[in-house]
Amino acid sequence: MVKFSYLQPGKPSVFKDRFVTKVNECLIPFSEGEKGEIGIIGLPFSKTSISLSQASDAPKTIRASMSSFSTFSGYKDKDYKDISIIDFGDVLTHPTDMEESIERLHVSVKEMLEKDACQRYIMLGGDHGVSYPSIRAFKEHFGEIGVIQWDAHHDVRNLDDGGRTNGTPFRSLIEGGHLKGANLVQVGIRDYANAKAYHDYTKEKGITVYTMEDIEITGIIPIIKKRTGKTISKSRCHIPIC
Repeated sequence: MVKFSYLQPGKPSVFKDRFVTKVNECLIPFSEGEKGEIGIIGLPFSKTSISLSQASDAPKTIRASMSSFSTFSGYKDKDYKDISIIDFGDVLTHPTDMEESIERLHVSVKEMLEKDACQRYIMLGGDHGVSYPSIRAFKEHFGEIGVIQWDAHHDVRNLDDGGRTNGTPFRSLIEGGHLKGANLVQVGIRDYANAKAYHDYTKEKGITVYTMEDIEITGIIPIIKKRTGKTISKSRCHIPIC
């Protein structure tokens, strides 16, 4: 009698179709000398959120969801299975010290960039507070940069009421000299979601703002074509994904 074991020590018990490549199969843990098209890093931090948030769980949740998507696009008739994604892992944040955690995020993103292992990088947040340390790292590494922000809020709150939060990243970047207001484009800003003081601040700093009304009237495609072309021609444009 032949005995079969269905136990797979150290391996996930998942179905495998020989013709299907899932996105998570393209992940390669970072090691010195490793090169790839895309680099990802997890920024599991949401203690800067001014409201109840579990955004710190997002990096592991996003990675888990990668096993649900294949690498083939029927629309483009193209398979991306040969695209290598270098995974730099998640940043170990401090359990109680918020400023220390913000600095750890900054140092870790900068360390990733200094490896020069990839052509593009994706940051997996985390609440929007992670934009400050990560964009700051891009500025220090590449020089002048441009940012396209998709948001309902301006995120230029004052720093006196609560310090650095998920509502202050772009004020922190501008006031710290890490980002010029003219190099920031905000898309999707909603009515009745921001204070007049912050509306005025965006004008004062030369920030380009597209409201939801602008999108409904003009459409999103013309706006993106206009802004990406203009921004990238001025400077290298890197967009963290939060």
